[in-house]
Amino acid sequence: MRLKSFLVGCVGGLIALTSAQAADLPVKAKPVEYVKICSLYGVGFYYIPGTDMCLKVGGYVRAQAEWGSTQGLPFGSTYNGLYSASNIGNGRFDRGSDNYQMTGRAMLTADARNQSEYGTVRAYIRIGAVLNNADAATFVAERAFIQFAGFTFGQTQSFFDIFSTTELMSYFDAKTSGDTYNYGVKVLAYTAQFGNGFSATIAAELGHYKNIYGVADGSAAGWAINGGQTLDTAGFRMPDIVGNLRLDQPWGYVGISGAIHQVAGQYFATGNLERNGHPDDKYGWAASVGGLFYLPWLGGGDSIGANFVYSKGAVGYATKAGNWQIMHGDSVGVGWAADGIFDGPGLPVTANTEIHLTNAWSVNAGYEHFWNPRWRTSLYGGYTRVWYDAEITNDINTHLPGAAGTRPCGVPVAGSVWPPITLNAGANSSSCSPNFSFYQVGSRTQWNITRDFYMGVDVTYTHLNTAYQGANNNGAAVYPSVAPKIASTVVDDQSIVSAIFRAQMNFEARNEGTSFVFGQR
Repeated sequence: MRLKSFLVGCVGGLIALTSAQAADLPVKAKPVEYVKICSLYGVGFYYIPGTDMCLKVGGYVRAQAEWGSTQGLPFGSTYNGLYSASNIGNGRFDRGSDNYQMTGRAMLTADARNQSEYGTVRAYIRIGAVLNNADAATFVAERAFIQFAGFTFGQTQSFFDIFSTTELMSYFDAKTSGDTYNYGVKVLAYTAQFGNGFSATIAAELGHYKNIYGVADGSAAGWAINGGQTLDTAGFRMPDIVGNLRLDQPWGYVGISGAIHQVAGQYFATGNLERNGHPDDKYGWAASVGGLFYLPWLGGGDSIGANFVYSKGAVGYATKAGNWQIMHGDSVGVGWAADGIFDGPGLPVTANTEIHLTNAWSVNAGYEHFWNPRWRTSLYGGYTRVWYDAEITNDINTHLPGAAGTRPCGVPVAGSVWPPITLNAGANSSSCSPNFSFYQVGSRTQWNITRDFYMGVDVTYTHLNTAYQGANNNGAAVYPSVAPKIASTVVDDQSIVSAIFRAQMNFEARNEGTSFVFGQR
C-alpha cells in the first residue's frame, strides 16, 4: 500500500513538473519561408519574401591601367564635367600631365519585376563609383528607370543610339560617336511592338551631352584660351524629341532614328541684360542609320556593325568630343564646337545676328572575331567632321585677335579673343577656317579566363585635323602660352596613341551563351 501510494505520488509529481516546464517553453516558431526561384523572367530571379515581386542582383568590378586617356577618353578634348579639365590639361603633354592613369568602376545592378493587369512592371538600376587617379571616387547612376506597358521613365540609354563600338568592341568611349552607353540620359518614352521584331519608339529626352554643347555669343567672351567654352545658352525649355524604328532578328538588327533639338541663346551683347533682346530660337536636328550583324560562319560569335549620323544644330548626336587642344612642342592642334553661334554689333557686323547652326556628321564601324570561346579580337574606327557655313565663318574670323579694322583672314577684325588664334594682317599661311575633323582607329584583344572574368588590352590612335592650320607669315606666335607651355608658333594636325589594360569581374546570373549586358537599354 505504501509502495502504491509512493508510485502514484511520483507520477503526479512528474506530471506537474512537466506541465510547469511546458508553460515556460517559447511558442513554436513558424516554418522558415525560404527564398524561392522565380522562373518568369529568366535565370537569376528570386521572389522577394512575402511579395509577388521577382528580383535579380548583380554588378561588376573593373580595374584599368591607361596610357594617354582617362576612363577610355583620349587626352586633348572636353567631354563632360568629370573629365574636361583633366583631359585638356593632360593634352598639353608637359611635365604636369598624368600620362599614366589608374582608373576603374564598381557597379551594382538590381532588376525588379512583377505582373500587373497591363503586363510586366520593371524597375532597373545600375549605380556605383567611377575610380580615377584622384583618391576620391565619383558616384554615378548610369541607369535608373521604370518600364511599364511600353513606357520607359528615368535614366537610360538614348533611343537615338543605334550602334556604337563603345564597350561592345572597344574599352574606349568613342569620341567619334555621340552614343550615351556609359552614362545614359533622362527620358520619357513609349515603345510600340508590331511583331516579327519590328518596333518604334517616341521619346522626350534631356539631350546628348547638353553640358558640352550650347550656344556661343560672339559679342561676349566666346571660346577661352584653355579649350574651355564660354556659352551663352538659354535655360532648358524644351526636351529633345527622339524617335526610332528598329528591326531585331536572330541575325542582328538594323534601325533608323531622328531627333529635334532646340537651340536657344540668352541676350545680345555682354552682361546678359534683358533690355538687349535675344536671338530667335532655332531648331536643330539629327538623323542616324545603323545596325549590327552576326557572322556565325566566321568563328561562332563574330559580328560587324556600322552607324552614320548627320546633324545640324545638334552636334552632341554626332560626337561626344567638344573642344580640342593638343600640344606637342611648339605646335598645337585646336577645334571648337557649339550647336549654334550668334553675334552682336562690331566690325564688320553692324547689327545683332540670328543663331547660325553648326554642321556635324560622323561614321563608326567595328568588327569582332572570336578565335575560340576564350579569345576574341576586334578592329574598329570612326570619323567626325564639324564645319560652319560661310556667313558664320566670317563672323568668327572678325573676332580673331588683332588691331580693329585689320584683315588677317580677309575680314575686318573686331579685336576680341574668339577663338584664341593670333594671325597677322595681310598674307599668311593660315587656313582661316574654324572647321575641323578627327578620326580614331584601334584594336582590342580580350581573354575570357572564365565566363565572368576577363582581361584585355585595347590600343587606339586619335588624329585631329586642326582648325586654322598654318602659321603667321613672320614666324610669330599664333597661339598664346598656356603655362608651362610657351606660345605656339604653328597650328597643325596632332595625334595621340592611347592604350588600356583592363581586368573585370562580372557577377550576374544570365542565360548560357549570352554576352554580359546590363539591362535592355
